[in-house]
Amino acid sequence: MSDPLPDGGIELTPAEIEALPARWSSCFSPREVARHLAGIATPWYVAAGWALDLFLGGQTREHGDIEVAIPAASFPMVRDRFPGFVFDGVGTGRIWADAPPDVLAATHQTWLRDPATGNYLLDVFREPHEGDTWICRRDETIRFPYRDIIHHTDDGIPFQAPELVLLFKAKYARGKDQADFAATVPRLSPAQRETLSGLLARLHPGHPWLAALQPAR
Repeated sequence: MSDPLPDGGIELTPAEIEALPARWSSCFSPREVARHLAGIATPWYVAAGWALDLFLGGQTREHGDIEVAIPAASFPMVRDRFPGFVFDGVGTGRIWADAPPDVLAATHQTWLRDPATGNYLLDVFREPHEGDTWICRRDETIRFPYRDIIHHTDDGIPFQAPELVLLFKAKYARGKDQADFAATVPRLSPAQRETLSGLLARLHPGHPWLAALQPAR
């Protein structure tokens, strides 16, 4: 998904960007997403901040939206689970309504929109992969079998391994990302901390989180 962004789409104005939180205010919960995708024949998982709360066993903060990730080739299966809704392509401050194939090839985010209200309900990340192997979109040499990066809650909701969620959050390390890191790291296993430390050093050498991941002496 590295094709140049196609022409068209709508560039969001500052006012439209400011209005996005309201348009996401009725987004699905993880349980609602799981109900829509129950039994689907593709790996999928809750990503980003909600994934960490599922790992921690309870909601630790407000979430402005909800993200799930799937293998890019499986998007038609996911799209078919939401009849009557529309998937918009998103990239670099632009939105392509009812994203056509060229937009899907050039972007990785798709926002599920309720055409009756204009509100967004779900953000679907279409991730690179080779068969059953997940590929990190920021470094294609980072690869894991899906079975190794998908965990499940006690009631069966799949979520991304927390060490990978934090790896993606490290790029921007906004206030909410710092809070997520502080809440999650104490609950990581030694192996998870080691994995996160190694991947951080690879993608973000010198990142301030690396010091906090060092074992106590």
